[in-house]
Amino acid sequence: MRRAATGLLVAMGALYLIARHFAGLHPAMGYVLAFAEAGMVGGMADWFAVTALFRHPLGLPIPHTAIIPENKDRIAETMAAFLRENFLTPQVVARRMTGLNIAGAAGDWLADPAKGGSTRLRDGAAELAAQVLESLDPERLGNQVRGGLFRQIDRLEVSPLLGQMLSTTIADRRHMPVIDSLVRWAGLTLEDNEELIRDLIHQRANAVLRWTGLDEKLANSVLDGLYKLFAEVIVDPDHPLRGKVEEGLAKLAQDLQDDAELRARVERLKGEMLANPAVSAWWQGVWERLRTGMLARLRRPAGEGNGQFAEALTELGRHLRDDPALQVQINRFARRTVVGIASRYGDQIVRLVSETVKRWDAETVTARIEGAVGRDLQFIRINGTLVGGLVGVAIHALDALL
Repeated sequence: MRRAATGLLVAMGALYLIARHFAGLHPAMGYVLAFAEAGMVGGMADWFAVTALFRHPLGLPIPHTAIIPENKDRIAETMAAFLRENFLTPQVVARRMTGLNIAGAAGDWLADPAKGGSTRLRDGAAELAAQVLESLDPERLGNQVRGGLFRQIDRLEVSPLLGQMLSTTIADRRHMPVIDSLVRWAGLTLEDNEELIRDLIHQRANAVLRWTGLDEKLANSVLDGLYKLFAEVIVDPDHPLRGKVEEGLAKLAQDLQDDAELRARVERLKGEMLANPAVSAWWQGVWERLRTGMLARLRRPAGEGNGQFAEALTELGRHLRDDPALQVQINRFARRTVVGIASRYGDQIVRLVSETVKRWDAETVTARIEGAVGRDLQFIRINGTLVGGLVGVAIHALDALL
C-alpha cells in the first residue's frame, strides 16, 4: 500500500509535467494541470502527516514529528487508563458477560464428538497431571498433601458436624436400612455362635439345672427369644426396640452438638488419631499407591482405560448444553468471578500493559503500531492525493467562471 500511494504521487507528478507541456493544445488541459498540481500538494501533505506520526520526514528533526516514538510512555499510560476506564470496570464486564452463555458453549464443545472437546481436554489434562506428578518429589508431595489434609481436619470441629449429619439422617429416615442391616448382622452372628452361647449357659447353670436338663431348655429359650426378637424388629418398622435405638441415636446426635464434654472427648480422640505415627505411615502407603496408579492410568495410550473419563466429560457436556437451569447457575458464577477479577486485579492488568509498552524501544513501538494500521494510513495518502486533485479542479473551474 505504501508503494501504491507513492506510485500515485509519482503519477500525479508525471501528469503535471505532461499537462504543463501540452497546456496550449486545448482549454481542458488547464483542468488536468490543476488536478495534477493539487493532487501533488494533497499527496505530499498527507505523506508528511502520516510519516510524522512514526518518524522524522526525510530524517529532518522538524518539531512535532516522530510523535509516537517521542511519546510512547505517555501513550502507554493513556492506553492503560483507557483500558481501565472503558473495559475493566465491573459494570462494563458485567454488562458484557450478561449476553454470554459460557456454560452452553462449553457444553456444546464437550458434548460434540466431532469437535473433539472431551478428547483434547482429557489428553491435555492427563499429560499435564502426569508431568506434575513426575516432576515433584513423591515423598515430599505426599507429606505436603498429608499435612494439608491433616491441618484442615484439625481445624474442623468434627463433633457438631457428625451430630448434624446424624440428625439429618434420622429426620430423613435414612437410618432405617442401617438398623435393618445391624439386626440381620446380629442374627447371623447369633446363629454362627449358637454353640458358644449354649456352652456359656451350661457352664453358668448350677448343678441342679444341669442334673434336671433344664439348662438345655434355658439355652433354647434364650436363643429362641433372641431369634424371635430379631425377626420382629426386622418385620415391624414400629417395633419398640427400633424406637429405643432411634431415641439413643437422636440423643447421641444432640449430645455431639451440645454436650461440651462429649465434644471435647471427640476432639481429643481426633487429635490422638492424627498424631498417631501409624496413621501417617498408613497415609504414606495410600498416597504412594494412589500416585503410582494415577501415573499408570495417565500414561496409558489414548483409548485404553480413559473411556470412562471421556464419557464423563461428554455427559457433563450434554448436561451443560441441555439444562437451562444449570447454565444459569454456571453463567452467574462465571460472571461474578470475572467481575471480581476485574474489580480486584484491574489495576494490575492495565499496569502490565503500561509497563510492557514502556519497555519496548521506540523502533518496536513504531513497527507494531504502523503494522497494525499501516494500510489505512496509506489509504489516507491515496485519498488525499485524489481529493486534493478534485479540489484543484473545483478551484480552477471557479476561477474560470469568475
